[in-house]
Amino acid sequence: MAEVLVRRLLLAEGGLYRELRLRALEDAPDAFCSSLAEEAARPLESWGARLDNATRSGIDCPLVAEVGGQAAGLVWAKVDGEDPGTVNLFQMWVDPAWRGRGVAAALLDAAVAWARERGAHTVGLGVNCANRAAVALYRRAGFQVLGEAYPMAGAPGRMEYAMRLRLGA
Repeated sequence: MAEVLVRRLLLAEGGLYRELRLRALEDAPDAFCSSLAEEAARPLESWGARLDNATRSGIDCPLVAEVGGQAAGLVWAKVDGEDPGTVNLFQMWVDPAWRGRGVAAALLDAAVAWARERGAHTVGLGVNCANRAAVALYRRAGFQVLGEAYPMAGAPGRMEYAMRLRLGA
């Protein structure tokens, strides 16, 4: 298999970001708190604006994984608004054609590396309890479940775990 390259999404890649996000929501609607209909209704320029805001904020890191020049996955890392020592992960998704080939681990490694570079002490995320593969991925990376499962915001009937990774000093 070709090498997995993980890089930041560029300002001009609003269309790519939109494509990946919509593919994720179509593929795994139960994994996210947003819906395909909600996200598809956003105007194209809003996707570029999100990336522009991320670049200017300094607290957001949208990442894309590529294999052989083909976009294979996405994750968004963001410094927590209440605790600047915590980075939260959102929108983690790998195209089904690339699952089981190290793409998710490469995305996760890059997001955690960004958190370390920022001096974060914790990386957090929420994961649908029913997504056993994702829960297993995060556990292998050292994340631990915090407390009991709770209802996913905006997703009636779905439960999620809060998971945290403590970063070394």
